Amino acid sequence: MKKLTLFAAFFMLIQVTFAGGILTNTNQSAQFIRMMSRNASTDIDAVYFNPAGLIKLEDGWHFAFYSQTIFQDKTVDSKFPLLNDGHYVGEVAVPVFPNAYAVYKKENWAFSLGFGPNAGGGSADFDRGLPSFEIPITKVVPGLAGLTQIDPALDVTGYSADLSFNGSSIFWGIQFGATYKINDILSVYGGVRYMPSKNKYEGTIKNIQLQVGGQNYAAPAWLSGTASTVGGLGDQMQMLADMPQTLSPYLAAAGEYTLSQLEGAGQITTEMRAGIEAGLGLMGLPQEQVDIMTLNQINGAYVQASPQFQGQATTLQTTSATLNGTAEQLGDKEVKTEQTGAGFTPMLGIHISPTENLDVAVKYEMKTILKLTNDTEVDDLGLFPDGDETRNDIPAILGIGIGYKPVNWLEAQFSYTGYFNKGVDWGYNTRYLAGGTMVKREIDKNGYELGLGLQFNLSEKFAVSVGGLVGDMGVADSYQSDFSYSNPSSTIGLGFMWKITDKLVFDAGFSDTFYKDQTVSFTDPDLGSYEETLGKTTLTFAAGLSYSIF
Repeated sequence: MKKLTLFAAFFMLIQVTFAGGILTNTNQSAQFIRMMSRNASTDIDAVYFNPAGLIKLEDGWHFAFYSQTIFQDKTVDSKFPLLNDGHYVGEVAVPVFPNAYAVYKKENWAFSLGFGPNAGGGSADFDRGLPSFEIPITKVVPGLAGLTQIDPALDVTGYSADLSFNGSSIFWGIQFGATYKINDILSVYGGVRYMPSKNKYEGTIKNIQLQVGGQNYAAPAWLSGTASTVGGLGDQMQMLADMPQTLSPYLAAAGEYTLSQLEGAGQITTEMRAGIEAGLGLMGLPQEQVDIMTLNQINGAYVQASPQFQGQATTLQTTSATLNGTAEQLGDKEVKTEQTGAGFTPMLGIHISPTENLDVAVKYEMKTILKLTNDTEVDDLGLFPDGDETRNDIPAILGIGIGYKPVNWLEAQFSYTGYFNKGVDWGYNTRYLAGGTMVKREIDKNGYELGLGLQFNLSEKFAVSVGGLVGDMGVADSYQSDFSYSNPSSTIGLGFMWKITDKLVFDAGFSDTFYKDQTVSFTDPDLGSYEETLGKTTLTFAAGLSYSIF
């Protein structure tokens, strides 16, 4: 039975993202949720989407606070043949996803501050684990099939386990910047985002049981007990293999005596006679033949059979040691750790207004170098040595937006967001790490999002909007695993704007994201290829207020 490599890489990053790139959240305002396109915004949420466009605000102070409530399900359907049930659901709940913005505008200058979850912001709960958790456990059953050759009563027919995992991530973005109006057409922006970040992982693997003879037994105790039994059989085989050495001192004086005569003369004990006869029985000799064999004949039979007994003894002793090792591995395991760090994102922006009703915007966010340090409380698996550092870089992002207002009652926005995912090392695929293979997570092409939003101004104080967004992060199959995966998506959003007063505005929106299921083939070193289907659903509700002091 192959020694298990259980749980080699389970508790890796569960990436929790909503609208945006592989790591980045672009759902940074209620206006975005109701329109799905804000890269040419000239409202206060331009602090995030188009900071160079803030120059179009009126002089004075401007403040905004938005919050979103987000629900996401992450589903994994595995066709690995040994699983009891290959359907897994991870529930992500974000009751509060806050964004806050502040701007001071004076003539040709605008100074801005933004705050929000730039990446992550949620917690994913897998109450029965993931395939990567369970697959190594499933292999215990076929790995123990050889025990039936020792004793048919040792037939292991199934398993069960209590598995759970919770992964959360939050990368805050605290953004500072300044916008300058060069002329009536052109304005520019420069700023930086500070990103204090934290990943938190808690997982348990408990109560692994094996089904034997229709009964469930705690795996560590049953395996330890079976190891003791098998070890005892190994000791018996070793005794039989060593029988020529045991009998050697008796041969010169009593070689022509039978076992009955030797026992009657007090030369051997009843227990010793029984042991010798048991070995002869294993050789296939009938009892009536054993009764008339001399010690010399018995010794000759053992000399011939000793290599076979030695092989059986070695196999049984090795099996016993493996069972003990497996029992230790199948004991309860726990991981509880946090990873913390911070990085800086330099940002540049340009806003062009060739006419009063047309806005063209470009924003570029440079790659964020981010190192996270482990603060580990419990690590039964040795995956997160306390104090170790790992890289978790954020790709560079290019945002382009066009805003057009052909008539007073209609506003349209088109947005393109490009994610330079090929410029980041995404590490190794956890699914293959669990099997002892190093496979790099690769990107086929850089990612993108395309958004189109329409706002219908029903009056000076009230507007409704609708929008759509499509995106594909360009990941290769080697990137995908049950821990983190990226699916092409389409999102619809709708909502309204209510201008309560000239200074106070309320925005609310709802969006529904539809992800294209991704079916990926994995290769197991023991059982070959199998497929998993990875899916997601996301619902978002958003609302917020903006207030201006002119």
